[in-house]
Amino acid sequence: MKTAVKMGVLTLALASGPVMAKQAVCVYDLLGTTGDIYNMAKDWALPAKGWGADVELVGYTDERVATQDFITGKCDALMATGFRTRQFNPVAASIDSLGASSVVKDNKVDINASYEVVHRTIQVFSSSAAGKLMKRGDYEVAGIIPFGTAFPIVNDRNIKTVEGLAGKKIAAFDYDKAQAVMIQKIGAQPVSADITNFAAKFNNGSVDMIAAPALAYKPLELYRGIGTKGAINRFPILILTYQMIVRDSKFPAGFAEKSRTYWLGQFGRARDLIKKAEAEIPAGTWSDLTPENMLKYTVMLRESREDIANQGIYNKTGLRIMKKIRCGVNPASAECATNSETWQ
Repeated sequence: MKTAVKMGVLTLALASGPVMAKQAVCVYDLLGTTGDIYNMAKDWALPAKGWGADVELVGYTDERVATQDFITGKCDALMATGFRTRQFNPVAASIDSLGASSVVKDNKVDINASYEVVHRTIQVFSSSAAGKLMKRGDYEVAGIIPFGTAFPIVNDRNIKTVEGLAGKKIAAFDYDKAQAVMIQKIGAQPVSADITNFAAKFNNGSVDMIAAPALAYKPLELYRGIGTKGAINRFPILILTYQMIVRDSKFPAGFAEKSRTYWLGQFGRARDLIKKAEAEIPAGTWSDLTPENMLKYTVMLRESREDIANQGIYNKTGLRIMKKIRCGVNPASAECATNSETWQ
């Protein structure tokens, strides 16, 4: 009888599949465990149990440390910005490329249409058909959500043109080579920075401009650097994302795809947080570019993006997919009749 019971338990265990150890997930959030991104990760952890995982969230306020802990195996998954996750999957990180989501209509950037490009791209990347693109070695993308438009934030509101940035100091993340390339291209001076100190460099006057989303305005006290003379230029350099990367060998089969579908469903929630943060910034802080400059800079970003891809920094496959999506959202765009970003 005892033998029969043991055999029954063994059969049940085999049918249930291998028992996996608890998975640690490194979550970067500007506000640590009290921030919106961490709270969204907490909500994700519940359905993750139904997909066969038992996750334990570990909060970080330093993205570099979170990423390093993931690389060294202290964590089995990472949730961080696309700038940091590009090294694990450059295709998915193509969303976080200069102007890659920008849609221009009537000589001005259509923000809602630009977010629609991001939404459709995430839909494509979350599909079963894109499974191979989302996997690179033992790393797989397990979710993408928007984190907001990266706006040019300046300490002098008279800086409204690229020409006006010539000779100015601009913070450039040392782990995102594209930033330094772009800054040098416009004749400005890149100043090495990272997520932990770029705001301080702006607030204390060490740099004249940074690029950041509205969600960073209050936590990083950017109003100090803006002061009474600065401004946030309402021009999207790019739309930032948060991306989750898992180490496949530490999670059940099919986990990442289920997770991608879950995070796709959180797009609206993330977008609402972005809108709220933008609405809370004082109206007088914003500054608008002329329609001519809007169009001029969008074209400049497109040309720079292509150059950066040819240098091997941006992923050509991802950018090719995004161009198709941009042209699907705005087929009347002049770029849709060109062969730009159509690498074979």
